[in-house]
Amino acid sequence: MGMLQEFKAFAIKGNVIDLAVGVIIGSAFGKIVDSLVQDVIMPVVGRLVGGLDFSNYYLPLNGQGMSMTLVEAKKAGAVLAYGNFLTILLNFLILAFIIFQMIRLINKARRREPEAAPPPAATPEDIVLLREIRDSLKR
Repeated sequence: MGMLQEFKAFAIKGNVIDLAVGVIIGSAFGKIVDSLVQDVIMPVVGRLVGGLDFSNYYLPLNGQGMSMTLVEAKKAGAVLAYGNFLTILLNFLILAFIIFQMIRLINKARRREPEAAPPPAATPEDIVLLREIRDSLKR
């Protein structure tokens, strides 16, 4: 089998297609969670912490002033951007929690499905013959 045929067989397997769909949906879902964190949650947290944009919290490492935005401070030298890190960390935690809840619901739904009883095993032929002989002897 040529390499092209092997690749074609690999690419059209159900698992590969399912994985591709999962990656695409996961990417879109990640953008939704990212927007939720940056546009909804972090402004509220920033307001509670001090009214500043939380993603602009940083510690200057090159003597820059704290009055600059993160972008300006990065242009002036190295900074420790802990606000941006905390935003991304919160984004990850929310995404991980949502995925955990989805897996939990899927597992719960799988457990609720009644297990089909296996069909009764066919009686072996020798047992059937023995039963016929017994019935003949009784007559």
